[in-house]
Amino acid sequence: MKRHLNTLYVTTQDSYLSKDGETVVVKSDDKVIVKIPIHTLGSIVCFGRVSQSPALLGLCADNGVAISFLTEYGRFIAKLQGPVSGNVLLRKAQYRLSDENNGSIIVAKAVLTAKLSNCRTVLRRMLRDHPENHGASAVETAADKLTSSLKRLQYAVSLDEIRGIEGDGAHNYFMVFDNLITSQKDEFYFRGRNKRPPMDNVNCLLSFLYTLVMHDIRSGLETVGLDPAVGFLHRDRPGRPSLALDILEEFRPFLADRLTLTMINISQVNGKGFKKDASGAVLMNDDTRKTVLIAYQKRKQDEIMHPFLNEKVTIGLLFHVQALLFARFLRGDLDGYPPFIWK
Repeated sequence: MKRHLNTLYVTTQDSYLSKDGETVVVKSDDKVIVKIPIHTLGSIVCFGRVSQSPALLGLCADNGVAISFLTEYGRFIAKLQGPVSGNVLLRKAQYRLSDENNGSIIVAKAVLTAKLSNCRTVLRRMLRDHPENHGASAVETAADKLTSSLKRLQYAVSLDEIRGIEGDGAHNYFMVFDNLITSQKDEFYFRGRNKRPPMDNVNCLLSFLYTLVMHDIRSGLETVGLDPAVGFLHRDRPGRPSLALDILEEFRPFLADRLTLTMINISQVNGKGFKKDASGAVLMNDDTRKTVLIAYQKRKQDEIMHPFLNEKVTIGLLFHVQALLFARFLRGDLDGYPPFIWK
């Protein structure tokens, strides 16, 4: 299995990464912050103004360590990676299925079944844990509407119809998302999903976590030899990791949404950790960003029972497991792709 606690996040601005033998060295103000053996790393994620030496880039390429570049506030920019040793037959099968309308519909239905089911589970967990919440009735209604969306999804016959059902489901889910926030209501409120840029603290957290999850999904796909750019629900577009975005749908509610709600509701983050720039975009400060990264990494260490494998798996390995299952589906070892449905 692929290690999942091997991502180095570099958030300190104006830091510099270099090579020392078989070790990655991170410096700031000419002082060494940390030294990490290259064989313990799977990827490096750099936020904002982080520089690298040519020798370090070569070391990472030779050892299969991808380097991702994000803005200081978490928007994906680019990824640098050495030669990809993907299975050409697997990728050709992926391309063929993506070009087939029926094949794309099958995969799109699978990932959206997981998304809508996992959104409904988030709502039902709230009803179970906070039955006295003043918005419980609205949340229950939204959960029922998601059940209806799941039933409609079974009979959808086109990608456009599938996307329409997804849009309705997302609307119903986010309409009651604010009711899931039980503390710090003055600083953390949700009036609808907005992005590029996020305009409030909750959307800032959601967008940042979606980026982190997509990075890990993309790594899982590349590890098993799949092309993250060729999707089914999300169609081909230059520079867009469409397959990673497809698989991301399964994990948005289970991982990113739940972690956002937890950090807010237990006051792990607070309003002082966010600020608005001149354009109205909401940004996290350094301390809050580090808090979120630590919480995300800790969450990846938790174990759950995988609904298809019926085995205990750490959350950090789920991305790799789903990529393997998708590859087995493309090879014909499985009749369909079993998405991750949280129970």
